[in-house]
Amino acid sequence: MTRKLWSVMIATAVLYGTLASAPSPVMAEQFAREHPRRAQVNRREQRQQGRIAEGIEQGRLSAGQAARLETREAAIKRQERRDVRANGGYLTTQQQRQLNREENAASRAIYRAKHPAQG
Repeated sequence: MTRKLWSVMIATAVLYGTLASAPSPVMAEQFAREHPRRAQVNRREQRQQGRIAEGIEQGRLSAGQAARLETREAAIKRQERRDVRANGGYLTTQQQRQLNREENAASRAIYRAKHPAQG
């Protein structure tokens, strides 16, 4: 009886130690979200969202222009999520470059919408 009790206690301690030391899915998701490549892309998206909001506040962007720019940003965000999902929570360098190219084009579109050609 005592031997069986000790076996159960040891098995419980080993199991508890294994579970306690394993990273939780929440921790893994937080780590992946803060990965440098993904963090850089996310910061860029946030800045561009701010530029769109600023254009609305200043009256330089109409509701329709803002909606088109927001739709473009949302498409880039969806692409980022697909890329991350395909790579276990991370962006490859190539995917980061592609997202940055898309953000560059979106940035130019924001600028052109906020600063129409003077003629």
